[in-house]
Amino acid sequence: MVKAALLDKLWARMSERGDFPMLSQSLRTTMAAMKNDDLDFTGLVQVVLSDFALTQKVLRLANSAMYMAFGGNITTVTRALMVLGMDAVGHLVVGLKLVDHFQHSAPHRIDAKLELNRTMLSGCVARKLTERGDLREGEEAVVCTLMRQVGKLLVVFYLEAEWEQIRLKMRSGGLDETAACAAVLGVSYEELGQEAATRWRLPDTIRAGMGTYESEDQGPPQVQWLRAVTNYSTEVADALSTAGVSEHACETRIAELAHRYSRALATDAEELAAISVALAREEAGEGFMKEIDELRANADAIARASVDAETRIEAGLEDLRALPSENALAPVLALASETVLAGLSFTRTVVFVRQSSGVYKARLGFGRDVEQALPSLFFKEAFEPDVFHLAIANSVGIFIENAREPKMIARLPLWYRHAFDDARSFVLLPVIAHQSTVALLYGDWSLAQEPRKISQTQMGALNELARELGRFFAHAPATAVETL
Repeated sequence: MVKAALLDKLWARMSERGDFPMLSQSLRTTMAAMKNDDLDFTGLVQVVLSDFALTQKVLRLANSAMYMAFGGNITTVTRALMVLGMDAVGHLVVGLKLVDHFQHSAPHRIDAKLELNRTMLSGCVARKLTERGDLREGEEAVVCTLMRQVGKLLVVFYLEAEWEQIRLKMRSGGLDETAACAAVLGVSYEELGQEAATRWRLPDTIRAGMGTYESEDQGPPQVQWLRAVTNYSTEVADALSTAGVSEHACETRIAELAHRYSRALATDAEELAAISVALAREEAGEGFMKEIDELRANADAIARASVDAETRIEAGLEDLRALPSENALAPVLALASETVLAGLSFTRTVVFVRQSSGVYKARLGFGRDVEQALPSLFFKEAFEPDVFHLAIANSVGIFIENAREPKMIARLPLWYRHAFDDARSFVLLPVIAHQSTVALLYGDWSLAQEPRKISQTQMGALNELARELGRFFAHAPATAVETL
């Protein structure tokens, strides 16, 4: 009864802050995309692209030294998914979302910032330990490590009075933190973290991997390994961040931890300790630790250098050219759509695909409010005197600079005006295969953006990208097009 009341109070307090429900929904959407048997590329890409800072972080980490061997020069989230895999990027998104949420919610209290820094440090330890292994398992271990400490962060950030009571009992009552937490809350941090994982619909493996490591436990090897990484990383972070401890005492403690966990982590104890100690030294020397901290703390400081539209589109075009013609259509279209969105800083992009029924239907899109609009975006192939039918009859793209002009409004179909009534200007790119238009790529700038034009060189790059897309439709079976 006490536990239920506390959980209700905690979740009510979190819901009072508008950003927490958004975090919950984002995590659920991410996990749903990862669990989709059809590999819902667009769902996961949309989660990332909906947050500019998160997009930059995913791209920066995907291009970091630890992942360079898996691709390098990754300029789109879709490409990151293709190279690193759905699970690796999905877990990366979950980890970054968690950290970002607490960073943006951080009260101006030293204790709260300290707890968050310890959590971030533990994530760095976990990533360092797993960077040479399987990407999916490594990012999964990072999520487990962060989630193990989420229960404590929730108390620190949302139950300030209770948190102060816990600290008081530790100072004056001589209790360790676990006992103080149980005395004040009637529930452990671990239980709170498990409840959060359940409400966010994180998979059973992560919930199990968050648990306490016991060397005698005979559970599944994967769970044992996750718990070992999670517990070791957390305890190392505690050792590194404990105030008033000498360097020698810190290294001694880490050596003890390395000896205890070396077998479970399949790493020699001395090597394990050396990795952990080196991490601390890198932090002091403005090395790896500083880079990861900046990655999570300041999106502006770590944003990739701005490149012009032609260069961005050319990078996406090169990614398309590198793919076999038999490649599945969904990730190919997602890659092209995201390339255009990022290259020209569009408000949104949409891909219409012709069905056997003679109807062009919107099958995917990125940007503001696109997902809700997709079901209403379709038009028949039969001629109508509007700009969309002009586009599908054209061999190259067309750019409408002023969609608000009265004469142009008359050429815009009603379904379009209802869906995108804030479009200032837009481009339509026909995708041709078997001598007919099989798809139409749309991108726009809204009224909220400054008026812009598409140059001839930019249009040339866009047309080349659309021509490249035709190659995949030419090799795709009809069933693949219908089921997009």
